[in-house]
Amino acid sequence: MNDPYENSGDYSPSEPLQLTVPDSCGGRRLDQALAEMLPQHSRNRLQGWIRDGSVEIDGEVVNEPKRKVLGGERLLVALPDDAVVAEQAEDIPLDIIYEDEALLVINKPAGLVVHPGSGNRNGTLMNALLHHLPGIAEVPRAGIVHRLDKDTSGLLVVAKTLEAQTDLVRQLQARTVKRQYLAIAAGQIRRDSGVDSPIGRHPVNRIKMAVVPESRGGKPALTWYRRLEIFAHCSYIECALETGRTHQIRVHMASIGHPLVGDPVYGKHDPRLPAFRRQALHATRLGLVHPLSGRHMQWEVPLPEDMRELLETLRYA
Repeated sequence: MNDPYENSGDYSPSEPLQLTVPDSCGGRRLDQALAEMLPQHSRNRLQGWIRDGSVEIDGEVVNEPKRKVLGGERLLVALPDDAVVAEQAEDIPLDIIYEDEALLVINKPAGLVVHPGSGNRNGTLMNALLHHLPGIAEVPRAGIVHRLDKDTSGLLVVAKTLEAQTDLVRQLQARTVKRQYLAIAAGQIRRDSGVDSPIGRHPVNRIKMAVVPESRGGKPALTWYRRLEIFAHCSYIECALETGRTHQIRVHMASIGHPLVGDPVYGKHDPRLPAFRRQALHATRLGLVHPLSGRHMQWEVPLPEDMRELLETLRYA
């Protein structure tokens, strides 16, 4: 099975892992050295991280698993969040929109981390799932097939069985899972359009994403956006994903000069913008084909209270 998170959507990468190649690995391939230093991860997965540009040797991004190391090199590995597994179940309330024998659809609140990672090993959606469905521990990644960033709210689907997970991963890879988001962006957006720009890790700040040429590791990414309301210094928009790269909407909107209001990573300081404690982004609609029945299903949830209040403030400013 390919990694389902390749097209998983908006989430925060973990803090990079710093390693030093032991002298005993001198003369070996990079992937072999990493496999010795990180034995909890498969060689195939480590090779994927290298090819994706997630590994640096002495400050240089390396994309070739066969690259020889001498020993003593300093490595920086941009470890994905799913490299950490939740160890315990926790009784964390879930806003369940739909549940049957194959699927669980959740309305995730802002502030809830989906998957354990550096600095967030407890209190995550995965911990909550292990409590709600103890048997889901037998499904890889506790059935999580796509994610939302900690401070993005909205709909997220979880597979309750391996068969359902495999089917949903294939749907994500085939881009047949439909996801619409509501967002509030800085500036007045003049027309409905889209952004078709590849996304990869930022060449300098490895915990950020950026528009990066495919020749340098960027992966194709396409976001459509449609204006809903225009205010003095902001625009209320609906976004649809054709792909699901990390931070895709946030990166794409920032790349065209319209970062999301409240975005602490890709936003910019503008005293004309209203204060908001998170990126103003909400996954409002989710559509997919049910893995068992083959029936198309769709769910929709309204804006959370904080974004509704922000819109009211903008309307009456």
